[in-house]
Amino acid sequence: MMHFYKTTESGLSQLERAEPGCWISVFEPTPEEISILTDEFGLDVGFVRSCLDEEESSRVEREDKQTLIIVDTAVAEKLESETVQFYTVPLGIINTSDYVFTISLRRNQVLAAMADGKITNINTVFRTRFILQVLMRISAGFVYYLKQIDKISYSMEKELSGAMKNQEIVQLMGLEKSLVYFTTSLKANLVTIDKIQRGRVLKLYPEDEDLMDDVGIEFRQASEMAGIYSGVLSAMMDAFSYVVANNQNAVMWRLTIVTVIIEIPNIVFAFYGINTDTLPFRQSWVYACIVAVVATAIVAGVLWKYRKF
Repeated sequence: MMHFYKTTESGLSQLERAEPGCWISVFEPTPEEISILTDEFGLDVGFVRSCLDEEESSRVEREDKQTLIIVDTAVAEKLESETVQFYTVPLGIINTSDYVFTISLRRNQVLAAMADGKITNINTVFRTRFILQVLMRISAGFVYYLKQIDKISYSMEKELSGAMKNQEIVQLMGLEKSLVYFTTSLKANLVTIDKIQRGRVLKLYPEDEDLMDDVGIEFRQASEMAGIYSGVLSAMMDAFSYVVANNQNAVMWRLTIVTVIIEIPNIVFAFYGINTDTLPFRQSWVYACIVAVVATAIVAGVLWKYRKF
């Protein structure tokens, strides 16, 4: 889909067609819309393909008065197993002399919030500032999802001493994998931000310097948070493995004790089942039951005394 937005006196407004100084939002484009981008707007074909490549890494490139910025954005998705998965999706930003294009394979929550007017002080006419605002919101999205990961892991930490379910283990493994994705993407984004900050690929104005610095700071903070949470979650996974092993050992020990106690009557009755008259109290089966009960009670009492249960 392709939408056109431009900042007017009343705020960010959606247009019927493109005008100089507008923002063109493209997600899930059709082949016809891709042709419009390359033919009518004259976008570089390689740039458009890179924006629509899920495996494209974060980078910045300039060619023929067009600047391509690809950054990874954080995405959350709820799976059928009732677990939440976090991953990253590349977002392409192409800056031309008249327009700013944002191109992605799927609808982006950050751009959707900007288009819906939930984010103030958006001005599409100042293209550099608008791109920096988009980058700022992307970094805020990473921080938000990192906090969500921390909340989920904290809720599972409360159940650390309890019985583990497969769903909890799958969720923790998914969170650990998500943090790996986030850490890798944030490091690549930081390299891109540093290149932009040098002012060689995107013209920076004096009034945008503070915003550029804030963008760099936000991405670095998000990268540090991802590294810290990754270390905490890794330690938690190790703790969970120890808990599972201890619980398994405790269950096996109880089963062994029960087996030992149950085996005592079998031993007694096996002796009295021998075809011989030398055993005492063979006159009645009642004596055998009494001996079995007494022996079982003695063993159980000894084990209870030393708290082997």
